Amino acid sequence: MASVTGGEADAASAAPGMTWRALARVGLVMGTWTTAHLAVVASLLRGATPGGWWPWLAVEALLIAGVVALLASFRDHAHPSALWRLLVARPFWYAQVALLPMSLAGALGWLAGLPFGRAVAFGRGAVLVASALTLLLFVAGYFGSRALVVRRLTFTFDDLPAGFDGVTAAQLSDLHVGPHTSRSHLRRIVRAVEEAKPDIVVFTGDQVDDYHEDTPLFGRVFGGLRAPLGLYAVAGNHDVYAGWEGVRAGLEAAGIHALVNDAVPLRRGGDELWLVGTGDPAGASAWARAPEVAPDIERSLARVPPGAFTLALAHNPALWPALADRGVRLTLSGHTHHGQISIPPLRWCLASPFLEHAMGTYERGRSRLYINPGTNFWALPLRLGAWPEVTLVTLRRGGHAV
Repeated sequence: MASVTGGEADAASAAPGMTWRALARVGLVMGTWTTAHLAVVASLLRGATPGGWWPWLAVEALLIAGVVALLASFRDHAHPSALWRLLVARPFWYAQVALLPMSLAGALGWLAGLPFGRAVAFGRGAVLVASALTLLLFVAGYFGSRALVVRRLTFTFDDLPAGFDGVTAAQLSDLHVGPHTSRSHLRRIVRAVEEAKPDIVVFTGDQVDDYHEDTPLFGRVFGGLRAPLGLYAVAGNHDVYAGWEGVRAGLEAAGIHALVNDAVPLRRGGDELWLVGTGDPAGASAWARAPEVAPDIERSLARVPPGAFTLALAHNPALWPALADRGVRLTLSGHTHHGQISIPPLRWCLASPFLEHAMGTYERGRSRLYINPGTNFWALPLRLGAWPEVTLVTLRRGGHAV
């Protein structure tokens, strides 16, 4: 287990905050979103609720206060308690998510009732129906967020070193560990990995829930795992926002090797395979201003000998094309959560309209990509179709990938 020196501890406590300009932009977007959708709902329901506009103005004030509190916690890098996250942050996110279907349904109902002179009545009914369906979605999604799946995948490569034929990696991703995270869910994840007896355990980013102070909890849960080839992690965007130096120090203290724009050789059966870890695009964002964590593909591969078999860990799958073009044979990613709501038979998820590579397996030339849907959740315990997953990836020597 690695120790944390005094200098590292100081760096860990000096996590960066957001700039006021970035805060203002995000606050403006969230405030506009909240006000616009709530205005639609309130205009349709206020006639059926006592007090006219006043109760809705109070709701608006609470939601805007939630926006301010949330962004201020990022700017000041305060470390909120489990109660704050459960009783303040979670209801806030539930309200934000619920407003969209309610306002859209209300607007469509209003339009449908307009030809009949019943626009408000139709709109009000649509809002109430949407509210009931959204509540059902939240309940089903909560139970779905606990439905842990162990998925076994096999990738076959003709150039895999013989010593690595049959090697298995356990991939965990997007754990977003915090004091509010279900301890029973974390224990189930650990048991699943221990029962699989993998040769290596890899964490493909977003280890913690936005605060580097949560890394010791992560380390206590997962640092006890053992694998012959070791435990490795790369930075995810939320690890960067949390303060990567602090997250990295906590990972290393728990015996988990952090790879950022670097590569290490793994040796087995007399052969060698190179494990590559990228940075994350969040390092160059206004949220973090941490260019040392920004992805540098050339630097990531600089130590890899020509022709060596490479396995890459890249939190954001947008980095995969550049890795594939440079000969990386398999990349394991996360980040998308498969939208937390997906329809696997259609290879569609809520992230699909926004991302070229959103879920599942992809091929590019001789390179492969797998996107883990996440082993936990972020913001809301809401998963349908995109079940929390422990992925067991086995490498085989032979013909085309399967």
